[in-house]
Amino acid sequence: GSVGYTRVWIPDPDEVWRSAEIIKDYKEGDKSLQLKLEDETLYEYPINLQGNELPFLRNPDILVGQNDLTALSYLHEPAVLHNLKVRFLESNHIYTYCGIVLVAINPYEQLPIYEQDVIYAYSGQNMGDMDPHIFAVAEEAYKQMARDEKNQSIIVSGESGAGKTVSAKYAMRFFATVGGSASETNIEAKVLASSPIMEAIGNAKTTRNDNSSRFGKYIQIGFDKEYHIIGANMRTYLLEKSRVVFQAEDERNYHIFYQLCASSSLPEFKELGLTCAEDFFYTSQGGDTSIDGVDDADDFEKTRHAFTLLGVKESHQMTIFRIIAAILHLGNLEIQGERDGEACSVSGEDEHLSSFCSLLGVEQSQMQHWLCHRKLVTTAETYVKSMTLHQVVNARNALAKHIYAQLFSWIVQHVNKALHSTVGQHSFIGVLDIYGFETFEVNSFEQFCINYANEKLQQQFNSHVFKLEQEEYMKEGIPWTLIDFYDNQPCIDLIEAKLGILDLLDEECKVPKGTDQNWVQKLYDRHAASQHFQKPRMSNTSFIVLHFADKVEYQSEGFLEKNRDTVYEEQINILKASKYQMVADLFQEEGAVPAAALRKGTPRIKVRSASPAFKAANKEHRKTVGHQFRNSLQLLMETLNATTPHYVRCIKPNDEKLPFKFDPKRAVQQLRACGVLETIRISAAGFPSRWSYPDFFDRYRVLMNKRDLSKNDKKQICQTLLEDLIKDPDKFQFGRTKIFFRAGQVAYLEKLRADKFRAATIMIQKTVRGWLQRAKYQRLRRATLALQRYARGHLARRLYENLRRTRAAIILQKQYRMVRMRRAFLRVRNATITIQAFARGMFVRRIYRQMLMEHKATILQKFARGWLARVRLRRARAAAVVLQCHWRRLQARRQLKALRIEARSAQHLKKLNIGMENKVVQLQRKVDEQNKENKLLNEQLSMLTSAHSSEVEKLKKELQEYQQSQRGEGNQLLSLQEEMERLRMELERAHGEREVMEDSHGKERDLLRKRISDLEEENTLLKQEKEELNSRILCQSEDEFARNTVEENIQLKKELEEDRSRYQNLIKEYASLEQRYDRLMDEITIIKQTPGHRRNPSNQSSLESDSNNPSICTSEIGDTEDVIQQVEEIGMEKAAMDMTLFLKLQKRVRELELERKKLQTQLEKKEQESKKSQTEATSEHEDFAYNSLKRQELESENKKLKNELNELRKAIADHATQNNSSNNVQDSYNLLLNQLKSANEELEVRKEEVLILRSQIMKAAQQKETGKNMERISSSAGWPSSDRPIDQEDAIEAYQGVCETNRKTEDWGYLNEDGELGLAYQGLKQVARLLEEQLQNQRREHEEEMEALKNQVDSMQEELEKQQQALLQTLQLSPEVQVELGLQQEITRLTNENLDLKELLEKLENNEKKLKKQLKIYMKKVQDFEASQTVVPVERRSHKRNMQVAVQRKEKDFQGMLEYYKEDEPLLIRNLITDLKPQAVSATVPCLPAYILFMCIRHADYINDDQKVHSLLTSTINGIKKVLKKHHDDFEMTSFWLANTCRLLHCLKQYSGEEAFMTQNTAKQNEHCLKNFDLTEYRQVLGHLSIQNYQQLINIAEGILQPMIVSAVLENESIQGLSSVKPMGYRKYSSNSGEGDNSYSLDEMIRQLNSFHSIMCDQGLDPEIIQQVFKQLFYMINAVALNNLLLRKDVCSWSTGMQLRFNISQLEEWLRGKNLQQSGAAQTLEPLIQAAQLLQLKKKTSEDAEAICSLCTSLTTQQIVKILNLYTPVNEFEERVTVAFIRNIQKQLQERNDPPQLLLDFKHMFPVLFPFNPSAITMDSIHLPASLNLDFLNKV
Repeated sequence: GSVGYTRVWIPDPDEVWRSAEIIKDYKEGDKSLQLKLEDETLYEYPINLQGNELPFLRNPDILVGQNDLTALSYLHEPAVLHNLKVRFLESNHIYTYCGIVLVAINPYEQLPIYEQDVIYAYSGQNMGDMDPHIFAVAEEAYKQMARDEKNQSIIVSGESGAGKTVSAKYAMRFFATVGGSASETNIEAKVLASSPIMEAIGNAKTTRNDNSSRFGKYIQIGFDKEYHIIGANMRTYLLEKSRVVFQAEDERNYHIFYQLCASSSLPEFKELGLTCAEDFFYTSQGGDTSIDGVDDADDFEKTRHAFTLLGVKESHQMTIFRIIAAILHLGNLEIQGERDGEACSVSGEDEHLSSFCSLLGVEQSQMQHWLCHRKLVTTAETYVKSMTLHQVVNARNALAKHIYAQLFSWIVQHVNKALHSTVGQHSFIGVLDIYGFETFEVNSFEQFCINYANEKLQQQFNSHVFKLEQEEYMKEGIPWTLIDFYDNQPCIDLIEAKLGILDLLDEECKVPKGTDQNWVQKLYDRHAASQHFQKPRMSNTSFIVLHFADKVEYQSEGFLEKNRDTVYEEQINILKASKYQMVADLFQEEGAVPAAALRKGTPRIKVRSASPAFKAANKEHRKTVGHQFRNSLQLLMETLNATTPHYVRCIKPNDEKLPFKFDPKRAVQQLRACGVLETIRISAAGFPSRWSYPDFFDRYRVLMNKRDLSKNDKKQICQTLLEDLIKDPDKFQFGRTKIFFRAGQVAYLEKLRADKFRAATIMIQKTVRGWLQRAKYQRLRRATLALQRYARGHLARRLYENLRRTRAAIILQKQYRMVRMRRAFLRVRNATITIQAFARGMFVRRIYRQMLMEHKATILQKFARGWLARVRLRRARAAAVVLQCHWRRLQARRQLKALRIEARSAQHLKKLNIGMENKVVQLQRKVDEQNKENKLLNEQLSMLTSAHSSEVEKLKKELQEYQQSQRGEGNQLLSLQEEMERLRMELERAHGEREVMEDSHGKERDLLRKRISDLEEENTLLKQEKEELNSRILCQSEDEFARNTVEENIQLKKELEEDRSRYQNLIKEYASLEQRYDRLMDEITIIKQTPGHRRNPSNQSSLESDSNNPSICTSEIGDTEDVIQQVEEIGMEKAAMDMTLFLKLQKRVRELELERKKLQTQLEKKEQESKKSQTEATSEHEDFAYNSLKRQELESENKKLKNELNELRKAIADHATQNNSSNNVQDSYNLLLNQLKSANEELEVRKEEVLILRSQIMKAAQQKETGKNMERISSSAGWPSSDRPIDQEDAIEAYQGVCETNRKTEDWGYLNEDGELGLAYQGLKQVARLLEEQLQNQRREHEEEMEALKNQVDSMQEELEKQQQALLQTLQLSPEVQVELGLQQEITRLTNENLDLKELLEKLENNEKKLKKQLKIYMKKVQDFEASQTVVPVERRSHKRNMQVAVQRKEKDFQGMLEYYKEDEPLLIRNLITDLKPQAVSATVPCLPAYILFMCIRHADYINDDQKVHSLLTSTINGIKKVLKKHHDDFEMTSFWLANTCRLLHCLKQYSGEEAFMTQNTAKQNEHCLKNFDLTEYRQVLGHLSIQNYQQLINIAEGILQPMIVSAVLENESIQGLSSVKPMGYRKYSSNSGEGDNSYSLDEMIRQLNSFHSIMCDQGLDPEIIQQVFKQLFYMINAVALNNLLLRKDVCSWSTGMQLRFNISQLEEWLRGKNLQQSGAAQTLEPLIQAAQLLQLKKKTSEDAEAICSLCTSLTTQQIVKILNLYTPVNEFEERVTVAFIRNIQKQLQERNDPPQLLLDFKHMFPVLFPFNPSAITMDSIHLPASLNLDFLNKV
């Protein structure tokens, strides 16, 4: 028996099915079931015991809301209906799969699920992976077409108003976007242009739909081999012609009639004779002729516009409108019956008849006659018979219908012609938008045909579904038991077989007197026994057909007439004879077309329009409508059977067209009608539930035991498990990759799983409760132990305290006693010591006195003994001295005696005299010297004495003076002393007064202080109040100001970002256009292969013409034509610059033209003044006289040189003719060299002379100039009047002279003629004249300037006054308004200033360019002049090059410049750009090519060669573009050239010489700046190239990353074990099943990001750019992952949220590891992070809703609601997100102004910035590796 909570479905008259719970177990044989309904009421459900029909079981809640109905365990009508209702009402999902069918419920409001981003999100995805969508079906069709090489069909059906046409339109849009048709063949645009036409002529208002398509259409979209759209073709089926002549109540005719009537007042439509729609019978039968909210006149404009778009001529359009008007007039004809009723007539005066005839260009009399008569042809004769009133009306209506049908066919043909492609079609996808099954109150022939078509389509559908099922079973190797499925062949046979309904109808039509009544009778007779045919009880004129969807009763009235569709041949012949060609053509090609169309269609399925099959006139008219319809239907079925069909079934949820209202009755009716339930029945008959082994294993592993799980083979584990769980082996089958279950088995397994979980839950609860009790007991035990411990402790502490106190008392006593005893002992001891001290002192003093006495006695004895000893010594010494004297005297006397004897002898004298003479001489000399010295000293002395005496005199005088002054001072001193006394007296008096004053002042001061303190207190109070008020005001204004400024800043930033992105998008478009242009040019050259005139492209650079070519004239005579001429001359290969620049320059040239005219008028005014100044020119003639003399000299010299040259030539010629020995050749060669040298020397001299001459001319000019206006000279930079066309004729003459010289110097012959110097000189003379005239005008200009300045001052004063007034006004306003006004004024002022500065900048730039041009002209002139002096043999250059290798140069310092020859430029570009591999320079300085190119540019700049600079830069840019084009999918190469382009750009900035870029340069680097050229415009072009480069880099990286994102971020299981808690598996129809597993892990993606990062870092790309690259890539990761999440129900679960958050944290970790936190990449992941958090948050209470709203700030309301709708509980223990909760969230988020789109635009690209990044490398430190093969570059 069932368990108590089993839920079932029971039938209900209102809701079709109601849910109930079984409250009492059902036993076999019970008569009824006891149920409880959802509203708690009890209900007894009777059971039919015979049929044993128990009510349907309900699916478990976890399965409700599935995106595929076939995934439901119980597959039956109530389950399907409930699932659709839940998805539609609760989640607002309008699409649901039902196996291979997409069920689409019309929401009756615009949903944001069809944007471009959604198309991209579905493109390339498998059908089952994403949420159901029309795009998923379209993608499946597109993918299968490409993979299986088979044509596809998408069959869209449903009843009127269910949204078929819209679905078809979206499918078309998908193909157009994905098929990537090139813009010029945008078929989708053309098909969309056809839709207003088709709607106007084929749609009408019905009771069910205001814009109902009243015809079926099959549009084939053709694709080429690349699967790009190339064309389209439309076939139409069964236009409802009867609507032209009859409309039911509240319906309208086709829109075109009302549109034409609404526009009848337009002048071009006056001749149509139309009034309002109410006036015409054919447009007024339904009553109301207008539709709410539709403007027919406006729609008519759209229709006309569409006609024009599709190439229908104005004349044809007018004819179409004439025909439509004619039909309306035809309906208003008054037909008068005759008396007998057998004949009738039309009045000739009937204005409608004449209008009809004139509009169609036919004869009125003929038409009048044949409307009421017909021709009868018998074998014998032909006679004319008049018709009855009834017949005439029918004939008229038939004619109107026929005309309209022919017109409809003609228009369809023209639409097809416009959509037809000339290229061969490889395959196609057809979209069939055809009426669904119809049943009304009154059903006629149209409904019969429509239902017949649906019967055929249903048969095809059934057999296809059946076939697919069979294939699935075969593929999985499951025994195929024949499933009985409903085959509607009997019903189809009833309609179309031999003697079927259609056959009998055709038979009856052939019978002359056939009637509807007779035909019905035949049907009753023939088919009464058929199971699909019934006769109604109450009627004899109607019959019932039992279609697959429903019983339908058809009224036979009008069947024959509609089937015959009789049009009389005579009327058609009149129309054929129309004077309007198009009208005649409509009825001309009668017989051939339908047959041809059929023939074309049969062999291959690419078929032209089937609509011509509706035509019917003359003999061919025997084909009835039914017959034609059967044929076209047959053709359609053949086409569909030859393609792979895909089904879209549109359901109308209610008849009131209310948004998101679901009427179950209507829904079931349509579900039955469209065969969805039949699919389900077929599916349910076999094994409807299918699980892949891994999914089954993940879901039901909880039911397995540990032993099974330890096995490795998942398939084996699943088999073992199932055999244990499901005892009946018929309930499941094991396929190769899937397990197949009968209906209900999955629900059973879910129940087992739930039971297992429930048991596990109980186990967990039991364990938890036990644990909680144990924990509680342990807590109590711990508390008890703690209490005991504290009590015992307290007692122990008390005992311890007692013991401690006792011990302390004893210690105190012991200490006290000890102190007392010690004190007594110390007292006794001290007394003893004192006595001892005194006693000992007395004894010591006694001993001391005794010792003192003894010491004194000793001293007395010592002195006495000493004196006695000294007396004895003195006496002894005196005696010794006397004895010595006597002895010494005796000795001396003896010695004297001996000496006297010796002196008397001669020998002695001689000895003495030796050396005496010398000494005398020396002494003499000394004396002389002494004398001299003495003399000198005497002189000095005398001088000193005289000086001294004079000094003394002086001192004496001073002393006298001083003494005199002393006397005077003495007097003075006395007077001073008196003065002092007087002053002292006064001072004392003043002191007294002061004391008095101080007293009074002190009193006053105290008073004042008191008053001041009072005032201060008051003041502080006031101040506080004021400050409070001020702070309040300030806070308010500051807040407002801050808010305003912040808002303005944000706004400005946004605008800047938008501008930048717009600009970069333009660059992107420009690049793509350029590439397309190149491609087209290549194609043209391939097609033509013949030489011919080629027009230059319009985007030719103007930059080159402006700054790099010599200008054509010295002033601004050149205008746009010159520019254009130069552009054409420069040629195509240099088109590297921007078009915008060219336009700017053209504008500038026009401005300059105006300026020139103005200046010319001024010039004419002042011509008289200039005549006066001519007198001054006489002085100049004297200079000219000298110059002419000089010239003559130069000319004679020149002649001499020429003669020598001729001799030289002759000599060479002679040598050539004679065959001399090599010696002679050598001699002649030497001679030649010598002569050449002398010629060169001569030339040098001439050059100097020329320079002198030039300098003299310049001097003369300058003197005049200085005399006139010094200021003007200093302000203008060398050629002051280059801005002014002073004298046009002179300028032109001078230029022509120069040009002539240039032309002539080019050929060698001219050098042999005379007078070339004269010509050159003539040119210089003209220049001198020009300068002269320019100088004469300086003064006038100065005066003009003064006037201008005066005017300026006046205007400034006025402005100042105005500003003062404004200031006064603003001061009167409130502070807030003041702030705002101030800001506004400041902004306008800054804007104006900016504009002025821009203009000024442009002017200055132009001026600078002009000056440069003129400088180049003069340079050229000088060069030409010098060239005319030199004669260089042709061989010399090559000779020089060959010798270069041998000549050894002294090595100088490398200056960081590289020189190359012009012809080596292509080689340089090839080796350095085109053929360079990044690996070749990987070991060198990063961006080496950029540095090398810059060094080459530096050299060209250094030698002032503008052509070389221009050529090199252009070649470089074109070379880089070529490389990028060639390697458009190579990340490394693109990154390499992005780095190099940026580096070259930085170098051009760093060394431009502009202050802003030089702040970080070293002195050495500043030396390397460019000297001659300003390359700003090239910098701009390089900037553009960098942007293109960056965009290509991003595209490549995105292309590599995009396939990884979904599987790596959303699907990859980086946290193990989460897969078992994923929601129920969905049925996937992977169309890529054979293509293997292409899933990526997060690690692989991170490895890829690492690879990108390392490549960019290694190649030296700026860190700022790397950051921008990763910001862009992370934005894309976020967008793709979030878009995928928003379109997939299976990933919107708690476990995915957890997984996703982990994966994002890994990515954030990676960013931190690479130090890219500043890049803003992490911020771009914010929406994805919030989506992950949203999946993990609780979603129940209103607090949860608030938390979600406050947390998910980066997600839009749409996205939050979508995620909540998609959120799928992991299992049944988790509840769904309630509708009320989602509504609550929507209400809370109402005030947010979020954009309506759901998905993020993953193609959005942030604008890129290239911040200036100077290099620290100096150019001279760069080494050129040999591997680059650049040995032709010379270091300078």
